[in-house]
Amino acid sequence: MVAGAPAATVAVEWDADQAVTQLYSAHYRPLVRLATLLVRDFATAEEVVQDAFVAMHGAWRRLRDPNKALSYLRQSVVNRARSVLRHRAVVEKHAPKGLPDAPSAEHGALGELERAEVVAALRRLPTRQREAIVLRYYGDLSEAQIADAMGISRGAVKSHTARGIAALRSVLERTT
Repeated sequence: MVAGAPAATVAVEWDADQAVTQLYSAHYRPLVRLATLLVRDFATAEEVVQDAFVAMHGAWRRLRDPNKALSYLRQSVVNRARSVLRHRAVVEKHAPKGLPDAPSAEHGALGELERAEVVAALRRLPTRQREAIVLRYYGDLSEAQIADAMGISRGAVKSHTARGIAALRSVLERTT
């Protein structure tokens, strides 16, 4: 524990304050380096080491072999570092996820304008073409489902959809 001092003398003569003070001045920095390597954060490492010294001071009278105080401190630092790492893992696991980047207001306004143009162009289509396109692309129905919904054949659905798309493309190309 202390270089040059007989082990029995140190254990008998020192009280907790003297022992911890001596250990602190001799081993604080190496213990902080050890903790820093374990927790990867200097401030947290200092806290871990400070807590280990405080715990050892409180348990000094219960220490079976005061000459092994440095070993006790090292073990305490390692155990406390593990505890910090476990706590970090739990916090990271339950941390709220960040919101995805929101598009700019300009992007939203342009998207709204484009949707408004498409809706206006849809309104100009004949009823059957409009119905076929809306059921196909907005309702995500198959040709068979559209035919059932509209009461027409699948071939008529294909025809109305194709004519409607061609008319929309023509209208939208003229506006842009």
